[in-house]
Amino acid sequence: MLPYSDNIRKYAKDTIQSEIDAMQKMHDFVDEAFVEAVTLMHKAKGRIVITGIGKSAIIAQKIVATMNSTGTPALFMHAADAIHGDLGMIQPDDVVILISKSGESPEIKALLPFIKNFGNKVIAICGNSHSYLALNADHFINTTVDSEACPNNLAPTTSTTAQLVMGDALAVSLLQLKGFTDRDFARFHPGGNLGKRLYLKVQDLSSKNAQPQVTTTASLREIIIEISGKYLGATAVLEYGKLYGIITDGDLRRMLETNSNPSSLKAKDICSKNPKSIEATELAVQALELMRENDITQLIVTENNSYAGMIHLHDLVREGLI
Repeated sequence: MLPYSDNIRKYAKDTIQSEIDAMQKMHDFVDEAFVEAVTLMHKAKGRIVITGIGKSAIIAQKIVATMNSTGTPALFMHAADAIHGDLGMIQPDDVVILISKSGESPEIKALLPFIKNFGNKVIAICGNSHSYLALNADHFINTTVDSEACPNNLAPTTSTTAQLVMGDALAVSLLQLKGFTDRDFARFHPGGNLGKRLYLKVQDLSSKNAQPQVTTTASLREIIIEISGKYLGATAVLEYGKLYGIITDGDLRRMLETNSNPSSLKAKDICSKNPKSIEATELAVQALELMRENDITQLIVTENNSYAGMIHLHDLVREGLI
């Protein structure tokens, strides 16, 4: 162990604890002004324009991303660029959020009067209740912290965490008021594994697979050929066109271990009846849950209670759902 490893752990834990303590105080700042700000944003006909300078600008970009992904149209405007032409992105019905720790940054003080002259409502997320920004905004959300986690009380650490937490509180409050659901979330996250969990259907995967099937009177040879040829490690067993059961490669191994004359057996003698199944229109992630609950690797896929194919655990692995 390195001689200074204990110090490193202490530095890290002290930083985390400092920020935890500061965030506990944020509860007190969810006051009537916060409620009024959320109400304004919820009723706004335009977008939410969020701006800041320095580290606050980075926090502003993250809050914009969170709002956009949860159904609140938002865009980022850098405070330094705003007075050099970017003010043109603000439309009459937009609500503007200015983020600043001190509320006294030259860029913020220069920007605020222009926005007010446009007639847009301004929400301040600020760590100084006596600042120019806090006193001149229409709504003030307090993010005051006693000190930064930085031992010199200089580097924005706890203060930017407070801004981020309040931004999340705004976004989630708006999400709840809008009745935003996981289906809505999926529409804004079509890419990546997260999106797949929210929109990928069983039929999207099973339709690419073969549909292994034998009748209840199929011989052992026919069963083996069907399972081997369709590459899903199982076959459905049908009787008069209706699903009767399933035979997996595991069923075949167990049958061979216990039966001294397997050649005379038919599919009806080997299969497992009432196999686990899932409707083609269900989410693929629900197929995964069923497989995990029942410790199986294949699921029969049905459409209107009729056999429609099969989905394998490998399909879900390939799509990144595991």
